[in-house]
Amino acid sequence: MLLLHGFPQTSFAWRHQLDALGGAGYRAVAPDQRGYSRRARPPEVAEYHQERLVEDAIGMADALGADRFHVVGHDFGGLVAWHTAARHGDRLATLTSVSTPHPRAMARSILEGGEQAEKSSYMLFFQSPEAEGFFLDNDAAGLRGLYETVGLSDTDDYLRVLGERAAMTAALNWYRALDRDVIERMGEITTPTLYAWSTEDPALGREAAEETAEHVEGPYRFEVLEGVGHFIPEEAPDALNRLLLDHIGVSAG
Repeated sequence: MLLLHGFPQTSFAWRHQLDALGGAGYRAVAPDQRGYSRRARPPEVAEYHQERLVEDAIGMADALGADRFHVVGHDFGGLVAWHTAARHGDRLATLTSVSTPHPRAMARSILEGGEQAEKSSYMLFFQSPEAEGFFLDNDAAGLRGLYETVGLSDTDDYLRVLGERAAMTAALNWYRALDRDVIERMGEITTPTLYAWSTEDPALGREAAEETAEHVEGPYRFEVLEGVGHFIPEEAPDALNRLLLDHIGVSAG
């Protein structure tokens, strides 16, 4: 199982899932992704294009000796998981996206002025040259404030990594390298898919979440977590762990 984190987090976001999955007998791996790891931090924005991120996921599975694997992604990691399923469905046993809708559903809602247009407006700022300073000036006051606003308290690991300007720039480059054409070219998803979305997510709305079903041709399960915010792996770990174990267990037959 390969678990892919999002922004502004690291592999530490999956600590509760790693314990549960490992305890159930699965080999679960959560890497610090491209740019978050000091040893995998190219400087060019183009190196954070969706295709490079998918190549990383497949490359990590290859390095682990996994011909087929389960992929789980949250936030931007969810986008990588969707793209991996669209391009390399033959390599996946299951797909789980936590919070993140299918990219085409999300893009349609943004481009047509739907609910997601306002919710995703922050991404324009993340792509701007001012973003690093906002998050890191005054002892990372902006980044600390973001964690406080969303209710994340166990954040020392995140601050240790993203408090470095090089790491913050790399993480923001994921947003700067977004390519809408790649999203439009995505094929339908045939991999058995679980999508877990939460009602109090300020960044990802119901409209795109519900439309996601239209882009999945394989077995599909949509689970709504009531009263939970964006950071499901940490805010509702027990509920997510139950969903994950059931999903991959059903797939295993």
